[in-house]
Amino acid sequence: MTVQSRIGEETKSGQYSSKELDTWIEQLKECKPLQENHIKYLCEQAKDILSKESNVQEVKCPVTVCGDVHGQFHDLMELFKIGGNAPDTNYLFMGDYVDRGYHSVETVTLLVALKVRYKDRITILRGNHESRQITQVYGFYDECLRKYGNANVWKYF
Repeated sequence: MTVQSRIGEETKSGQYSSKELDTWIEQLKECKPLQENHIKYLCEQAKDILSKESNVQEVKCPVTVCGDVHGQFHDLMELFKIGGNAPDTNYLFMGDYVDRGYHSVETVTLLVALKVRYKDRITILRGNHESRQITQVYGFYDECLRKYGNANVWKYF
């Protein structure tokens, strides 16, 4: 499988526009993975956002709480269909985004993209499946190798 993107022009500052992030989000909602460099960018942005957040987070209410998606991309889309799309709905994701399902890359990338785009409306927590050891055993590592031909995407997450 070849990963291709429909957009991706960086500004002179090295940042992507909100419009481009929206295009990536729409691409991901079609279960189409992003290019490796776009995932790297999203992970860098998410790391910056998350490192500035407190260990204890206040969550805006009302909020829809979701747990253990485990790469079940179509279940995640059903959650958004029932609960509403970001940024119209506040979401708290309790971790375990990857492994077991067939679309872990698309699932976790979409959640990270939503966090970057709507940082005050999306809260993401780290589950036990967001560790290197677990992802090597339960499938995320292998999925990254299969879809990208290397382990870079796995390392970014």
